[in-house]
Amino acid sequence: MDSPIPLYLTTREVADLLRVKERKVYEMVSTGEIPHRKITGKLLFPKSEIMGWIEGEGNLRPAERPALVTGSHDPLLDWALRESGAGMATLWNGSSEGLNTFAEGRAALAGLHIPGETEWNIAAIEARGLRDAVLIGWARRMRGLILTPGVAEMVKDFADLRGRRVILRQEGAGTTALFVRLMAEAGLAPADLKIPASPAHTESDAAAAVAAGEAEATLGLEAMARQFRLTFRPLLRERFDLLIDRRAYFTEPVQRLVAFMRSDTVAAKAAAFGGYDTTDMGKVRWLSP
Repeated sequence: MDSPIPLYLTTREVADLLRVKERKVYEMVSTGEIPHRKITGKLLFPKSEIMGWIEGEGNLRPAERPALVTGSHDPLLDWALRESGAGMATLWNGSSEGLNTFAEGRAALAGLHIPGETEWNIAAIEARGLRDAVLIGWARRMRGLILTPGVAEMVKDFADLRGRRVILRQEGAGTTALFVRLMAEAGLAPADLKIPASPAHTESDAAAAVAAGEAEATLGLEAMARQFRLTFRPLLRERFDLLIDRRAYFTEPVQRLVAFMRSDTVAAKAAAFGGYDTTDMGKVRWLSP
């Protein structure tokens, strides 16, 4: 019986196919000249891409993305990136700006929680026409009002924020988009609130501002309310997902994070934080064409 045609070639097989030394293949890999994957430290070459590359078909491969996580800040993800030893840099610039950064090829991952009409994140991603990307679940998070003890008894729901000092997140953050929607539903306008001039850029910064007395309330995570021992009024459970470049998915930093996601350590930390449901962590939620 004939052996099946391999989907991936080894370095030696590619060298034989191109009639060059293996050293030359390694050089082409280092410059990004030849299609390849690096999985668990081993180089593999997709045969279909190699043949198309030889024939001059298709587009040039995009430059390798930097090992950067951008988008919305999540305390559990922030912790996991450090504890996993992934060695990835972070740029917490909000969901919308993070999606822009990812679409421009300037990041390997983007953390998103963009509200849609019926679902989180997917509509916003599809509107960008992204290719070679996958969206995986990270966690469902309980979001609500984080309040100082002084106003806790007077603020029972969102409409009770009228006249209060409320710290907001930066423009383009998923929390900001959600806050605008909740204001409209409660019949509030920005003029009804006392809003500090400088927004908070992370979940922890927003909660810290309330704890320090800079604001009386913020729209934040249960996990942060617990950490700063503040009152929490739950409003909704949201999805936080990770948008990952397919090529970057197989790089060592991302593989370290993905492997760590499956550990009991992450589940235990999520439980300790509070307000997290990690049932769908790692599950594919969307694939680009």
